[in-house]
Formats: sequence, structure tokens, C-alpha cells
Amino acid sequence: MSQTMNAVEISQPGGPEVLKMCTRPVPAPRVGEVVIKVAWAGVNRPDALQRAGMYAPPPTASDLPGLEASGEIIALGEGVSGWAVGDKVCALLPGGGYAEYVATPAAHCLPVPEGMAMREAACLPETFCTVWSNVFQRGGLKAGERFLVHGGSSGIGTTAIQLASVLGARVFATAGSDEKCAKCSELGAERAINYRDEDFVEVLKGEGGANLILDMVGGSYLPRNLKALAEEGRLVQIAFLQGPKVEVNFAPLMMKRQTITGSTLRPQSDQAKAEIAEDLRAHVWPLLEAGRVAPVMDSEFPLAEAAAAHAHMEGGAHIGKIVMKVS
Repeated sequence: MSQTMNAVEISQPGGPEVLKMCTRPVPAPRVGEVVIKVAWAGVNRPDALQRAGMYAPPPTASDLPGLEASGEIIALGEGVSGWAVGDKVCALLPGGGYAEYVATPAAHCLPVPEGMAMREAACLPETFCTVWSNVFQRGGLKAGERFLVHGGSSGIGTTAIQLASVLGARVFATAGSDEKCAKCSELGAERAINYRDEDFVEVLKGEGGANLILDMVGGSYLPRNLKALAEEGRLVQIAFLQGPKVEVNFAPLMMKRQTITGSTLRPQSDQAKAEIAEDLRAHVWPLLEAGRVAPVMDSEFPLAEAAAAHAHMEGGAHIGKIVMKVS
């Protein structure tokens, strides 16, 4: 194996054009880690935030972007068990996925689901870990509850719609075009709301209010989300496309006994992420292997065109996941 690899680095904070090809040393596995020869890398919003200088990697993580990938294990660190060289995996990464090789904790790897191609498997770790931990672990969604997800046509949204629907919730989703709304309905949303034409607050009020809302918009959506929630409703915040600051009257929250919570995945401990991955393997991998849930694919780019992949993602026209072919 070569001692160096091709990778994409952030040359300076800025727009997609700051993503540049480079040569880096192949990482060596630390205790408890594996090294993966990357086949495909997922492209996610946190990658763009890091590129813009707004989401620094953890101190011990690679400075290269990329939080999920699929590939083959080519080296094991000390203390690793349960995996072998040659195993095909997809993995949640602390960073470094935009490269031919990446190191990650072995406990953050998952087997490529039976019958699934590497291209699709690269879309699973970051997205499914985010949805599972926020909608089901943190948000406590139960069968029969009314669930609203904003950005229903995004990678997170398409995943949340499918998982919530197949596990028995009543699913509502917002999206910005009739085409995107049609896709949300196809995936299991009982009602897809084109936010350019309809007010999701009024739609949800008409249904008795949402028991759980997953929001990545923030800004003006925060007070509107509280209005759309039912009594004892929960709001889980995972991003702020409109910004994190807004004036809110919290008196209705007290009157309706509502809960606001939220999380980001990357800063959590290795143990916390390992527990999420273990939960996914037990509860979600059987759904993937049975074909009841599947990643929604939008487009693919070669690694050398990472800037174009980011520009496409930030353009907002995509439905589902964007991936890059690495090897």
C-alpha cells in the first residue's frame, strides 16, 4: 500500500471553490481504530459548515471534511475485535472521509447491508445515526404519534420519513416544491406541505398538533414550531439554516408543557456514537436488508469534483443524498 493518498482539503474558509485536491499521508490506526480504503463518501451539510469555518473538527480528528463513507477495512488497530481485514463496511467518521483512506473507531463501523451497493451504503452512517438518535432516542417518537419533519426531501428528511412511517408514526413533511412534496408522499408522508403555498402551523393544528417536530431550519421556524406542537409536544433542533437566534415568547410552551431539545452528532463521545451505531444495527439494519427502508439517491460526483458536489448541495435542488466516488 502506498504511504500517501489523494484527498480533498479545505484550503481556507470559504465557498465550495476552497476545496482542493491534495496529497496526504495514509493514516495509521490508533488503539481501537480501523483504517478503511474508501470506495464512496457521503456529502453532508456539516461538511459545508466546516468548509465555511463554522464547524471545527474535534481536536483529535482529521482536518479533512467527510463524516461518512463506505469501503473495505485494510488495517486494524490494537484492541480491535469483531472486524477483520477485508470486511466491507460503512462508517461514521470523526472527519477525513474525503480521501482514499480514513481511520475511524472500529465501534463506529457497520456492515454493508446485505444486497446493498457500496454507493448506497456510504449514505447511511451520518444520516441514519442523526435521525435515529434525534427522532427515536432523544425525541421518543412512538407508533401512532404525529411527526413533522422539515426539509423532507433532504437526506435527513427522506430518512426520517421512511423510518417514522415504517415504525408506525403519522408523518407530515415540509418541502419547497411540488416535486419534492410528491417524493415525500411516495416515501410515506401522510401529508406533504409545500411551504411556499401552505402554512405548516395551520395544517398541523388541524390534525391536533404535532407530537414531535424535527427541525433543521431554525430562525423564524422556532416560534412557529411551538405553535404547531400539541400539548406535551417535543421539538428536536438539529441545525439552523435560518440562524440560531430569534425572539420567542415561551409562555405558550409552559402552558402546553412542551419540550425543546437538540443535538449535534460529531462532538459526542466515541462511546455515545458507538451506542447509536449498535442500536442502528439491531433495529434499522434488518429494515434496510428487508428493503423496507432505503437511502434516496440524488447524484454522484468524483472526489476531484468535491467543489461541484458542495455547490449542488447548497443550491437546494437535490432530493436525497449526494455521494462522491473515491475509488
